[in-house]
Amino acid sequence: MVAKRIIPCLDVKNGRTVKGINFEHLQDVGSAVELGKFYAREGADELVYLDISASDEERSTFTSLVEEIALGINIPFTVGGGISSIDDASRLLDAGADKITLNTAGVYNPGLIDEIARKYGNQFVVVAIDAKMSEDDGLWHVTTHGGRRFTDKELYSWAREAEQRGAGEILFTSMNHDGTRQGYPCEAFARLSREVSIPIIASGGAGSVDDIAKVLTEGCADAALAASIFHYGEISIGDLKKQLSEKGITVRL
Repeated sequence: MVAKRIIPCLDVKNGRTVKGINFEHLQDVGSAVELGKFYAREGADELVYLDISASDEERSTFTSLVEEIALGINIPFTVGGGISSIDDASRLLDAGADKITLNTAGVYNPGLIDEIARKYGNQFVVVAIDAKMSEDDGLWHVTTHGGRRFTDKELYSWAREAEQRGAGEILFTSMNHDGTRQGYPCEAFARLSREVSIPIIASGGAGSVDDIAKVLTEGCADAALAASIFHYGEISIGDLKKQLSEKGITVRL
């Protein structure tokens, strides 16, 4: 059986790792480079770095940071935030990133997924989907700009299109659950795993070992992405993996 992956997520602003609730009320939780090194030593399978201040003036800073990360860690890492062209993707991959994520740009310019996948291969492209469940119609609506703007896309149909266009993985974040540490919406993840054949990374809501265990089993996710429980030292990655293994979940120890 393929091992499930544990992936710490580092939201980066001005070179520092920050964390909030629903992408708001951000608090500094440490150096992006040093935290990455720490998580690699702890046994993380991969890392995800998201540049949440991806303005033009910050892009050169983030590229330099990616170069520093690549020199400092020995596990795969994915970067995203503000990637809106093939040149943006090339700059970060050339700087040492193993994969890039497309979110807003993919929604508004789906052909960019095709373009990057053709040039670099599907394995380099992760499509990040931030979706919010509407109480009005019960549908998962795709959002952009940290969940603040709704689009005309729906989670499952957009995930299928992204796969067809060349996405190698889907990173689905429930904006209803992000930062709340109240658990993942496992039914949504389980359905998503049935709708597409590429790996699913679960994001948004990890608050305990049980939450992660459930999304990897009941939710059928291939990987669990979390931030708060790692950043605030609530559990180490080594302890998490040990407990997951004791629950019968295959992980790399």
